[in-house]
This record gives sequence, structure tokens and C-alpha cells, in this order.
Amino acid sequence: MSAAFVMMTGYGVSPGLACAPLVRMTPPVVTDPDEEPGADPGHEVQRIRQALTDVAAQLTVIATGGTAGAILEAVAAMAGDPALVRAAADHIGKGMATAHSLSLAIDEYCAQLEETGGYMAERAADLRDIRNRAVALLLDVPLPGIPRPGHPFILAAEDLSPADTAQLAEGDVVGLLTERGGPTGHTAILARSLGLPAVVGCPQAATLPHGTLVLLDGWAGAVEPHPSAQRRQQAVEAALVRTQPRATGPGHTADQHAVTLLSNIGTLADAARAAQADNEGVGLFRTEFLFLSRREPPTLEEQIQAYSQVFTAFEDRPVTVRTLDAGSDKPLPFLHLPREDNPALGIRGLRTATLCPGIVETQLQALVTAQRRTGARMRVMAPMVSTAEEAAEFAALARSCGVQTVGIMIEVPSAALGADRVLQHVDFVSIGTNDLSQYTLAADRTSHTLGHLLDPWQHALLTLVARVCRAAAVLSRPVGVCGEAAADPLLALVLAGLGVSSLSMAAPAVAAVRDALAQFTLVQCRSLADAVLDAPGPAAARDTARQMSDAFRTTAHDREGL
Repeated sequence: MSAAFVMMTGYGVSPGLACAPLVRMTPPVVTDPDEEPGADPGHEVQRIRQALTDVAAQLTVIATGGTAGAILEAVAAMAGDPALVRAAADHIGKGMATAHSLSLAIDEYCAQLEETGGYMAERAADLRDIRNRAVALLLDVPLPGIPRPGHPFILAAEDLSPADTAQLAEGDVVGLLTERGGPTGHTAILARSLGLPAVVGCPQAATLPHGTLVLLDGWAGAVEPHPSAQRRQQAVEAALVRTQPRATGPGHTADQHAVTLLSNIGTLADAARAAQADNEGVGLFRTEFLFLSRREPPTLEEQIQAYSQVFTAFEDRPVTVRTLDAGSDKPLPFLHLPREDNPALGIRGLRTATLCPGIVETQLQALVTAQRRTGARMRVMAPMVSTAEEAAEFAALARSCGVQTVGIMIEVPSAALGADRVLQHVDFVSIGTNDLSQYTLAADRTSHTLGHLLDPWQHALLTLVARVCRAAAVLSRPVGVCGEAAADPLLALVLAGLGVSSLSMAAPAVAAVRDALAQFTLVQCRSLADAVLDAPGPAAARDTARQMSDAFRTTAHDREGL
């Protein structure tokens, strides 16, 4: 049997089943190193400058808001970096053709970023998208983009740029399959925000011919070429469940144990959409959108206006705000932070406050002012807190600025292991499973090869979640999860069983999680959690939870039939 007909596996990063023909992305244009250079080097440099300016404008137009909008605005700023023009001009000066000069210059920058690793390595994919678009303009060929075959299809690609992914909502794409990527990359984040089933990091996908009928399982990370009629019917039924949720209103288990269901937002457009959705508020308001791509920090009044818009949109529903999560792995020019060899372990999150205290204080003042103007139910939490001392210091600062409900994010093992001490200083905690996985398993969350270690079903991660929940129960403190793990309906049952009181996720994921919780009692969720913690590995944990939940459903159906 050929490789194309064998079940393939990658990372399931956006839940759901999809079945459709596979359509491949059009590959980018490859520049010719032997092409004749232009007669006037100055004119050719100007052409490159104009092409990059046009690309930045294109990306800005595509960035119509939401999660994708915030990412694309940052990529557009990269296209406008004059360093790209200068580097390309050097190659033109050596007698290279115009398009090839730009391609070489950007490839050199990409190599530097990938050598740096971490967050900066992920920016290499963004730069390549800028290169592909600018080269297409210089050579006057069609721009790369999403195919339009005129029928529903599963989009296959080596990887997807933010600009590509942002346009998926406009076409007939019903699922995503990429050869590269990991659970926390842009493709994963944007697929979840769009509610599209997705499998990434599946190198075998390169063997699938264009037009192959594929069943894509975004829960299990499985890709099944040429599925049977029974499997295709399962995909149809799963699609109906996604579009016709059964439960509505506040989240709860079958025996009415409350599990608050919240949305993650990152921009004003995100807020406007999430405010119209059936959720109970915001569990994670990422405020970085106000700070990205700026040479100076936003003013107090700018921040007040932005936060007020978000608070007004949610009226009486709570909004949990994360203070600026930036640092040398997400460089902001105005912070003037030192360059670090290992930025993921460097100055980021709350640690930036030690070098730039005015940034955090101004943000807290703006949040409190916006809350008073709107009457919002606001909670504020700090990212990257490592010790009880840091938690106490942030809580004191926030309360001195007028914040009434103060929390922290638990994203590093020390905070989880010391949760009993940390929780004495704050009113709540929210677990960021993406970073907690990264630091617990020593696995760079942007790595294409370490995705198996970032699986949220890893025993070490769930053990830390359980430890935090036990400490919180003693002090009667709420525990939320706002990482990507919250969007998995099956894992949501386990988290509820561990003692998590709220789950925050991309808005399209809320309905499926609500439906899952409503089918099981808290006792059943606790049984799932106990069994998962006893499982030998993440795959076994997931299979155990699925088998037990199926058995619980069967028992319930049998009782209904009596």
C-alpha cells in the first residue's frame, strides 16, 4: 500500500471532523539567480521599496480585526522595515537581479531569526510571506493566496502565513492540513478562532496527491485518505453537531455544577464579536494589540478609550485583563530591554515591570479609570509570575492603583508548585497551559519538532493543574484555564474534574465545550480526571477519557430507554 493511503498523524490543534477533497496551496515563485539585473540600480532599489510598501498596504487591508488582524498588523510593520530595502540594495550593488536580491536579503534575515529560536524563529514564516508577495509584485505574477476551486475542500500546505489563514473565512475551506507547525503557532491559533478543524506538523501530508478525498480529525490529529462511507457519515454528523449546539447559557455539568465558559480576546474587533456570542464574559483579554508595532507606548488616554470600548461591549459580564505580556521574546522598541540569548527564560511578562515600572502602572491606572467610567466587572492578572513574592508585589501595586480583584497567571512550574503560597496574596489564578507546557517539558512552544511534548494531555502538565486546584480549594479561590487546552471538549471534562472553575477559549469553541460538559455529572468528570492522571502517557490519557466518556453516554442512553 502506498504512503498516500496510510493513516497519517500530526498535531490536532483545532477540534472537529472534516471530510473533503484536498487542495494544495499554490507554491511561491522561485527567483532566478541568472536573471539579468536592471540597468539603473537606484531605480531597482526604488521598485523594491515600492513593492514592500504595497505588501504592507495589502496586509493592512486584510487585517480587518480579530486575532488575525492583530497578527497581520504586526507583519505589515515588518514589511515596512527599511532594513529590508538596505539589505536588498546591497545585493543589487553586487549585480544581482531585483527580485532575486530581495529574496536573498529576506532569506538571510530568516536564517538569523531561526538561529535565534523561540518567538523570533516563528517570525521567519511571516518574513517569507512578505518575500513571496513582494517578489510576485516585482515579477508581475499572481500573488500567492488561498485557492478557489468552487467547492468545499481541505487546504493543504507546507505551512500557512497569517495572511493566508486570515482569508480562510471568506472561502470554501472546511479544514486545514500542514506539513509543518505546532500546537501554539499562528495557524493553530487562527484555525481555532475560525472554528476550522486543523491538523499541523504532519510531514506525510506532502505525499497526498491533489484532489485526494481526506477525512481530517482535529481532535486526534489524524488524517485518513480515502475514508469509508461510515467514516464520511461521522464527519457529516460531527459537522451538524458543531453548527447545531444543544446546550445554551451558562456552562454547567449534567448535575448543574457551574463551569464558567469565557472567551479569549486580543483586539477591539475580537471584543465586538465575542460580546455577541453566547459566553459568560472574557477570561483572557490580551492587551498587547495596543503596544505592538509602536515606537512609543500608548498614552494613558489612548488606553482608557480602548479598555472602555471592551468593557462597554460586555456590559455586566466580567472581563479578565492580562497586563502587558511582552519582553525580549516579543520585542517592543520603547521597552529598551537587553538582548538575551534565551529570551523565553528572560525578561518577559511581569518581569518587564522591574525595568519599566511606569508602563505597568500607567496600564493599571488606565484600566481602573475605564472601569469607573463604564461600571465594568473587571479582574486584572499579571503574566509570568514565578514566586509568591512576585504575586504579593503585583497585588499590592494593582490594589494601590484601585484594582479590586487581582490575580495572576500560572505559567511556570514554580508558581504551580507554590500555588498554596501564591494564592494567599491574590483573589484568583488563571492557568496558561501553553506556556506551562513549554516550561514544564522544556520544549520550545514554537518548535516544529517538539509538538508531542506540548500535548496538553501530558501527565506532568495535568498533575500541576491538579496541584493548583487542590491549593485553591483550601483557600476557596477560583481557578481558570485560559490556554488552548480549554478549547478541547474532551479535555474540558477532565479539567472540570480536577477542580477548574472556568474555561476561556476562542469564541467558536465555546458551544462544543458547553455541550460536552452538559452531558456528564461532576462525579463522572472526577472519574475521568482520576483515570487520566493514572494513564502512562498523553495518547493513553486521551484514549482513556474518550472510552470512558463513550461508556458513560451509553449507560445514560440505556437508562433513558428503560
